[in-house]
Amino acid sequence: MNGNELLAKRFEEHRSHLRAVAYRMLGSLSEADDAIQVTWLKAAGADTSGVANLAGWLTTVVGRVCLDMLRSRESRREDSLDEHGAGLVPRLRADPEEEALLADSVGLALLVVLDKLSPTERIAFVLHDLFAVPFADIAAIVDRSPETTQRIASRARGRVRGNPGSGSDNRMRRYRAVEVFLRAAQNGEFEALLAMLDPDATYRTDEAARLLGAGTDIDGGRVLAEAFCGRAQPARAIMLDGEPGMVLAPRGTLMLVMTMRFVGERIARIDAVADDDRLSRMELTVP
Repeated sequence: MNGNELLAKRFEEHRSHLRAVAYRMLGSLSEADDAIQVTWLKAAGADTSGVANLAGWLTTVVGRVCLDMLRSRESRREDSLDEHGAGLVPRLRADPEEEALLADSVGLALLVVLDKLSPTERIAFVLHDLFAVPFADIAAIVDRSPETTQRIASRARGRVRGNPGSGSDNRMRRYRAVEVFLRAAQNGEFEALLAMLDPDATYRTDEAARLLGAGTDIDGGRVLAEAFCGRAQPARAIMLDGEPGMVLAPRGTLMLVMTMRFVGERIARIDAVADDDRLSRMELTVP
């Protein structure tokens, strides 16, 4: 076995870890696979004979690759890998069903919130908070000092998790209520849905939401329960401007949110919002 073949074998041993890192950074399985391919090309062209911790070295490389891809995405430029060829490690194409399962396991709401971060914030948060990479290693990727990198990660953490502040217990209780409502809707449990809704509950949609097929205005808890029963499979609970709601984001791409208003312990109003301007101004966090 020659040197390249040995490196390819060792690379394959770390592929699943690198893919997990890249997916959380990029939020797209096809882009994550692109990042893995570029990482392999960089590894194959480098002298790794003196690398004691190959997994850590590869994680650093994939971090730099993902940072470049995020910056390119932000500036609306797309990079192609066509000219590189397959190399020793064949590129795997993303499977839609696999991506849906992966998004669910990671937390679709988390992917949506991560997409709101700047490239540097996302890299720092993902590597440190999700994969325990030391700040000194992340600093080399983002070209900042370790102290600055720590502050960047802290700022990102605040944007992802939000600031609980006063009344957090009540908000978490309402968030759990949204989870119960969503689960009942997805499982077709009509009576459970009805129990979560105020008798005079309403449902309202903006024009963009109607164009997406989010339905029309509804008045009355029973009618609203009938409309949601057995539906809402793609939706996930999330915090919207500090209050619980739901998000529709196939493969992590934000399309629509549903804000909730409560009267006591019951949902009294649901607003479906898909207008781009309104979505861009919303603060999305995960509890």
